[in-house]
Amino acid sequence: MTEPLTEEFERLRPHLRRVAYRLLGSPDEAEDAVQEAWVRLHRSDTSEVANLDGWLTTVVARISLDMLRSRSSRREQLTDQPGEPQEYASTLADAGTPDPADQVELADTVGLALFVVLDRLSPSERIAFVLHDLFAVSFDEIAPVVGTTSAAARQLASRARRRVRGAEESEGDVAAQRAVVDAFLAAARGGDLGTLLRLLAPDVVLDVDAAAARTGAVRLVGPDDVAAQFAGKARVARTALVDGTVGAVWSVGGRPRVVFDFVVRGGRVAGITLLADPDTLDGMDLEVLDRG
Repeated sequence: MTEPLTEEFERLRPHLRRVAYRLLGSPDEAEDAVQEAWVRLHRSDTSEVANLDGWLTTVVARISLDMLRSRSSRREQLTDQPGEPQEYASTLADAGTPDPADQVELADTVGLALFVVLDRLSPSERIAFVLHDLFAVSFDEIAPVVGTTSAAARQLASRARRRVRGAEESEGDVAAQRAVVDAFLAAARGGDLGTLLRLLAPDVVLDVDAAAARTGAVRLVGPDDVAAQFAGKARVARTALVDGTVGAVWSVGGRPRVVFDFVVRGGRVAGITLLADPDTLDGMDLEVLDRG
């Protein structure tokens, strides 16, 4: 291995430690994952790697996924050392983390409470959520790590995000969620733009996967654009439980074709994801709710 490549790895080591630690929740395993990434880098031909940071992040994620899956099979509990996140944040500082503010942010965001929630996620959910929400890795990059499509990776992160948010915020129960979703679907069917706008949060986001959009994934932000997208539509969508939270589904012949994955917060719709990718739908737990 060339000296410049070694120097570049050492420069990236603190970042890789942060990624591994957030994925694994164990300082020892994080160090093991980073060291294994070093070994793989040493054995690989990186002459055509344009973004070493991204390449190494992906390698660490793959290693961490294998470790999480092994851990799940052994049903280990790894969050049994109070103060461990703050102590490890200090080791990162000693290791030369570039931005001191990031050390504070690390200690705040990887507390034991979050790790308890993360340990309830499946390995794939945890990888997708942490990489995307904490490190802004794209779903196109996450998909090959967890062995699925970009749309399915997006759904993994969305599912994990709901579980983390629910644990942190104790959002309303199914009945309260359903009241909002039912009202939204009724307003959409009736073309009631005013009611749609009242039901949408100011920062609402609509994501549409490529299969649902037919012309490529779409993202709309803000109540005006999202309301316009639904007014007069969703006529045959039925309220349903989507991975345990209230959403909607459009089915043909009893087979789901499009899932409306809602995020309800504070009595308003904060997010909607339209999903039609067959691989994504096959992996979802769907239950159409009775009317009334």
